[in-house]
Formats: sequence, C-alpha cells, structure tokens
Amino acid sequence: MTKQKYDALVIGGGIAGMQAAIDMADQGFQVLIVEREASIGGKMIVLSKVFPTLDCASCICTPKMAAAAHHDNITIMTYTEVKKIERAGKGFKASVLKRPRYVREADCTGCRLCEYVCPVDIPHEFEGELGARKAIYVPFSNAIPQVALVDLDHCILCAACERVCPTGCIDFLQEPEEQAIEVGAIVVATGYELSSAAKKQYGKGMLPNVVTALQTERLLAPHGPYGRVLRPSDGKIPDTVAYVQCAGSRDRSLGIPYCSRVCCMYAIKQAMLLSGALPMIEITVYYMDIRAFGKGFEQFYQNAKAMGIAFVKAKVAKITEDGNRNPIVRVEMIEENGQVEERKYDMVVLSPGIVPAWNPAGVLSIDTADDGFLSCTQPKLAPCRTKEQGIFVAGAASGPKDIPDSIVEAGAAAMEASVYLHESGVTTR
Repeated sequence: MTKQKYDALVIGGGIAGMQAAIDMADQGFQVLIVEREASIGGKMIVLSKVFPTLDCASCICTPKMAAAAHHDNITIMTYTEVKKIERAGKGFKASVLKRPRYVREADCTGCRLCEYVCPVDIPHEFEGELGARKAIYVPFSNAIPQVALVDLDHCILCAACERVCPTGCIDFLQEPEEQAIEVGAIVVATGYELSSAAKKQYGKGMLPNVVTALQTERLLAPHGPYGRVLRPSDGKIPDTVAYVQCAGSRDRSLGIPYCSRVCCMYAIKQAMLLSGALPMIEITVYYMDIRAFGKGFEQFYQNAKAMGIAFVKAKVAKITEDGNRNPIVRVEMIEENGQVEERKYDMVVLSPGIVPAWNPAGVLSIDTADDGFLSCTQPKLAPCRTKEQGIFVAGAASGPKDIPDSIVEAGAAAMEASVYLHESGVTTR
C-alpha cells in the first residue's frame, strides 16, 4: 500500500468537484480529485446544451476538465473509490481503492487501435445505452484521461487488442490497488443520479420509445449515438413527442416527495432544441407546476410557448404502447375537470427525480437529510459546512441544483476549505 499526502481531497470529478479543486489549487494547495468513473466530467459532459442560454455544455465543461488535468497542483485518480475516511488530529486519513483498467495508464497513448479491432459490441453507458461500445474502450471522445479500459465482464479474451497495441500497455493481470491518503480538508462533490422509479412506474422499463431526459440529451448532442434525433426502436424520426414532468418524483409513495428543481427547465430546453432540429415536430409537455425560478428562466419558458410547444397541466397515470411500439399516454387533464384521455405519440421523454449519487454511510461520518442528500449545518448562511470540521460539501451532493449554483457553491466550499487549512495548519506547504 502506497502512502501519499495532500492538502485537500475532493471526492467527485464533476463540474462542482473540478471547480473546487481548481480554486484551491490556484491558491497553492496540493489537491487530489478522486473520481469513481473512468473519466472526470460528471453529468455535465453528457449534456448537449445548458439552459437558459443554450450554450454548448461540452464547450464549457471540457476546458474545465483540461484545466484540472493540467494544473500543477492537482492530482486526478479516476476509476477509484473512497473506501474509508477517519479523522487524524485536525486532518484525515483516507483509504482509496483504484480499480484495475487492465491497461497501464502511463503507457497508453489513447490511439484507440485496440477499440477498433475489438469484435464485441455492448450498449454504451455514456450514450444512455442507445449507442454501442467495445469491450475495450476509451469512455468517450473527450474523456480525461484519454486512456482505455477493459470491461472484463464482456471481454472474450481473444487478444486482438494486445496484438495491435503499439505500446504493449494491456495487462490482464492488473489487480486493485489500495492507497492510503493523508489530507487536511475534504470537499464532497459526489453529484446526483436520476431515479429509476420513473422507468418502473411507466412501462417497467420495457418500452423502448419511452426514454429518460439524459438519454434525450445524447440524442440531441451532435456527437450522440445516432448523429441526429431518432427514436430507439426503429430509427424513425419522431413527429410527436410528449414530456412527462415529475416522473417518479414529488411522490411520497416512491420515496421522492421533493421537487428536483431543474426538471422543468431542462425539459423546456430539450423541447426547444427538438423543435429547432425538427421544425415540423409536435411537442407536448405534461406538467403539474412549472418551476421557472432563476434568472431568465421565466422568459425562457415564455419563448418555448411562443415556439408552439404545448404545455398541458395534467397527471400522467400510465404509459402503454400499440403494435408499432408507439407509446400511448393515459393522462388526467387537471384543467378540464379531471377528464381522462389516451394520446398516442412517437416518443415519450420522462423527467425523473434527482437522487443522491453516493451514500457516505460506513465511509464518512457526516449526516444525511431525510431525502438522502448530505446535510449542512447552516444551509442559508454556510451551505457548504457539515457537522464535521474540515469536511465541506458542494454541488448536487447536498441537494438538486443547476450548474451555476453548483459552481458558485464549489467556490464557496473551496474557500471554506482554504480557511480551515490555514487556521488548522494541516498543509503540505
């Protein structure tokens, strides 16, 4: 087991984690980012555009990824999980486990020759399982690091990748590597996941043309799985699309009674992008309440209505399909005396609730709220502080929030951590 020492540990390499790390590194602190996925970037790098400006998400996120990767004071460990953190005086001792890629990172050039010759095709997680990847692959085109990894569960051990690798970096004998880390402060920026309750509630996940919002982001992305918007079952260009808001959220029976804050706005954004990509498309958004609370959000909503996107206040009870795999939405029209109708669409997009991506139980001694997100001691005055001195939280780890709020909170967490490091004296400087 190797031992290393850093001023700060940032758990999570999404937009909040990267921002917090860069802000601390710019002050001269040595920062370690630990990311459980094979690349940094988090959920933002999956998105097509951001609301309400419709700026390219990748154009914002990729430079931030590069800035973190090339910063002299930042070390990045991907494909790594934090197993245990314990207090040691005013600082902390952490145990992290680096999972094997079965590729030596120092030798891999990211040429992807191994990927091109691999005969195995598997649904690609980054593309929402709408596209395909190989058993050995680079996570996505602008991944950092540009290093391949082997999915040993699907690898057939044909050795085609080994034969073409110009540096001989493929190593099927790699083992998990545990490392002991000493740090002075910790920023938890573990982000969010989309609830699986929506898929189970509507069609039990068996309807191919009922997709989630993140899958739709990939359909809309110019470098997405199809290169244009096509429905998954048969490659047809959709003429009619329905959005189901609060799918699997704001529902106590599903364990998600809260509003996820960003769903209304990303649905409006996607509807506008769909309308621009397919001018003849008919889009209906079924909602309970429109939450347009941020700067420019209300005007964004009004612009969408002016484009001809229909907003219907209604509750969707269930979704079935006909013989051609067209989703049929059974909906209760709230503003029409509860009238129940069934409407057919080419594709339905669910806006699922946002849930925590990480549970600190057994790893870190900080509290979680009733909703599972990390708890802050002073959410209005100091939204980054936890009950533990030296441990701070940023971004969606403490609750659903949009990208600007996550970035601002990351900056606040970085400053809180910097102050703690100066006051405690637990630094490498």
